[in-house]
Amino acid sequence: MPTTQTDLPGSELAVSRSWTIRFSLAWFGLWMGYLVPIQLALPDQLDRLDHAHRVRDFGLINGLIGLAALITLPLFGALCDRTRSRFGRRRVWMVAGVLVFAAGLGLTGAAGGAGSVAAGWLVASLGLNMATAGLTATIADEVPDHQRGMVSAAIYGPQAIGVVIGLLALSPITGAAGRYAVLAAAVLLFSAPFCLRYRDIAAAQRSDQLTVRAIVAGLWINSTDFGWAFGGRLLVNLGNAFGTTYLLFFLRDYLRVANPDGSLIVLTLIYLVFTLAATYGGGLLSDRLDRRRVFVGVAAFAQAVAALLLTAVPSYGVALVAAGFLGAGYGAYMSVDQAVVTEVLPDARDRAKDLGIMNVGSVGPQAFGPLAASLVIAELGGYRVLFGLAGLTSLAGAWMVYRIRAIR
Repeated sequence: MPTTQTDLPGSELAVSRSWTIRFSLAWFGLWMGYLVPIQLALPDQLDRLDHAHRVRDFGLINGLIGLAALITLPLFGALCDRTRSRFGRRRVWMVAGVLVFAAGLGLTGAAGGAGSVAAGWLVASLGLNMATAGLTATIADEVPDHQRGMVSAAIYGPQAIGVVIGLLALSPITGAAGRYAVLAAAVLLFSAPFCLRYRDIAAAQRSDQLTVRAIVAGLWINSTDFGWAFGGRLLVNLGNAFGTTYLLFFLRDYLRVANPDGSLIVLTLIYLVFTLAATYGGGLLSDRLDRRRVFVGVAAFAQAVAALLLTAVPSYGVALVAAGFLGAGYGAYMSVDQAVVTEVLPDARDRAKDLGIMNVGSVGPQAFGPLAASLVIAELGGYRVLFGLAGLTSLAGAWMVYRIRAIR
């Protein structure tokens, strides 16, 4: 019989405030290093390298990252579960991932063509996936149920902050090399406190060899609740990717605002305020009320409202309102959803691997979303159709979460 989470040492001991702060800082650096390039640095870089094909190149590069995520997130998680070293399991993957991520950012900044941009960004994304394998497993390893909403908020609260601060830091810098150097430094600086001080606790471990057959077999999780949770995460994140990935091009090419970069920062600031309030508020309330489902449903609906507003009236004024709905919806959804995910893991020995599969539902849409969105923009009706799809996928994701029986 598989070991359950509550059978493990430390699973009922509350994590300290300092642990949570260091954990949050690590995610702050990782989100800045990953999302700021998607929002600003990569589109600008590709625009300068090949203006005519910038949308296509951006979509293809992110599609490549998505393919890599499908393979490496579960693989790195399975390897993390089986790692044996005097430095622990999770910590090894955190540190190695941060270093590879920073190196990949440097390579991307030095790239002189779309192909080399893709290669550098691939290295960076592999580093992020390595670090994610270790970091997300620490919640299931150490954080008790009554703190998981709050600690999950410590992952997604820094997301919006990292984007805004990253955009503000990079806006005066025009060169790609300088931009990515700043991001690489942020990744190293903010990840260091948690990575260096973290110590693995005793937990159930895999001792069998990792074979190709074991990897393939491990991708099938015989749990209906796990499947519904994965589907909900996938669709809500896809809706968010549809709604946010091409905002710079939407402002520049469709709305033709006078200052697209500045307008994007304003939208992101609004998104930040609502995301922070909803992320921390939703996580804490879901812990105190011991309710997850209603928070997830309302959050996904708010995200859908944002997208449907832009579908009906695509204007900058409406975009300002939509940014608030989108931030509130996505922030509350991800903080509570992460707590949901940790409650449907079927086997404590496979936590990092199973979370790696679940993280495909977060990372995959951010990677494949731009490719699909580029096709919608170019061939299937443009930005209004894209935002309509964002709303529909968000609503479908909320419905899937309501199918999970293990949560209230």
